[in-house]
Amino acid sequence: MPGAAATACRRPCSGAALRFTEVPPAVHFETLGCKLNQIESESAARYFSDAGFTVDMEPATAADAPGAAVLCVVNTCTVTGKAEQKARRVIRLLLRKYENAAVLVTGCYAELDAPQLAAIDGRVCVLPGSLKDTLADIPARFRSFIAADVTASECAAFLRRAVAAEKSAGGAVYTPAFRLATDTFFTHSRASIKIQDGCNNACTYCRIHLARGKAVSLDAASVLERVRSIEARNQHEVVLTGVNLSQYRGSFGSSFLDIAGLLRFLLDNTERIRFRLSSLYPERVDDALCEVIAHERIMPHFHLSVQSGSDRILTLMRRPYTSADVAAAVERLRAVKRNPFIACDIIAGFPGENDDDFGQTMELCRSCRFAWIHAFPFSPRPGTPAYAMKPVVPQSTAAHRVRRLTEFAIASKCAYISSYKGTVVSAITEQNRKDRKAAFETTAADDAGGARTVRSPVTHAVTSNFIHVELPGSFAPGSRIAVRITDALPEHIRNGDECEASAEPVYDEKSVTDL
Repeated sequence: MPGAAATACRRPCSGAALRFTEVPPAVHFETLGCKLNQIESESAARYFSDAGFTVDMEPATAADAPGAAVLCVVNTCTVTGKAEQKARRVIRLLLRKYENAAVLVTGCYAELDAPQLAAIDGRVCVLPGSLKDTLADIPARFRSFIAADVTASECAAFLRRAVAAEKSAGGAVYTPAFRLATDTFFTHSRASIKIQDGCNNACTYCRIHLARGKAVSLDAASVLERVRSIEARNQHEVVLTGVNLSQYRGSFGSSFLDIAGLLRFLLDNTERIRFRLSSLYPERVDDALCEVIAHERIMPHFHLSVQSGSDRILTLMRRPYTSADVAAAVERLRAVKRNPFIACDIIAGFPGENDDDFGQTMELCRSCRFAWIHAFPFSPRPGTPAYAMKPVVPQSTAAHRVRRLTEFAIASKCAYISSYKGTVVSAITEQNRKDRKAAFETTAADDAGGARTVRSPVTHAVTSNFIHVELPGSFAPGSRIAVRITDALPEHIRNGDECEASAEPVYDEKSVTDL
């Protein structure tokens, strides 16, 4: 159960270095980037917990007191230059806050720029992203090593030897084995399973395929086994994640299943657990996939990797679809799900993008009525063809286009939420975090006839159609409840707060709208 795992998720006490004869050693995690990184960190944390470590996954801040972890693990991203800059900043913060800890850096950035990261400090050890699965083995070995009185530098040296041994054993090419898996979660109330990794595309701006390699898929039987394990723990929902789910091709007996076939296989062999897809390419949303998506246990929330509404720019990006494919995908999804939440990614300021290209992107977003747009400026990534493409769009122009897309996205999300005002939908409650300790304040009459302020607990939840709501009351994390949407919270949306709508609990599940 989510709550059971969460009991280990706490900030370790500060103070002098600990020697671990009486107090369990602590490991601190920092995760940057995609949902795939999040599930990989959750899984690695579970291995550390099972090996006898206290696990802390709450992001460190400059205001925090010094920590007593023996190891910090940083799971990095390389999708933009800002993501890499943030990783370096986090590493330096951890080196200051955890003076007695080694810092193990992994992920996509660690795969592509290991020397730069290793040079930050002698306590830094780099585990290439292609070897991230070895985090299933390292915890038990590391726990035995630190049973003696060791320094942070000695811990870092031990980890470097472990990484070198894995590189030697793995040879020149390492294929992810999908070993990082868990059915209990420290910070997520909705379970996730990594079913795919890597990508066979070579988009001109993308560095991820360089970091994660060619597409590989977890076999269908193993996916089902993991889903059943999560279902057996009374989890209500599971998110299927990957770098490119559209390229899922899992072995199934003597043949293979694509993502549509996998979903059908999972639905046929499970009882009640619901499924959510992390993202899809537009061209993959065909009639065969939509026939399966129509099932009531597939959540009405879809994220499309779009990037541009201009066919000229899509060609320069080397994307495998057109703007017409995007529009067709959205039309198909709306045909099989009633008013689904459909979001997309857009890159603004790609080399050569002119006002007309951007206008086509805006028009596609309007016509598709995306409920949200993750808009970000083009970031030239070393080692990609787009790094040297001309003409370069000025940063100020790209920033202006991002602002226009974001303003549109905020208005779209408010309109989408408002369309559900008064509607009762199912939701999964989330675990409370530091920013979720506010309380609802209401006014009530006191005994003397005056007014008094009444404070009640607040719960956060995510609806089946991916509206993040806050509601009065206290519910156990991971519970499936019914809520009535009461209003959008525009300022929350504008400020990037997690909760974007208010709601109230409904205790008659018969009134839940079938989405």
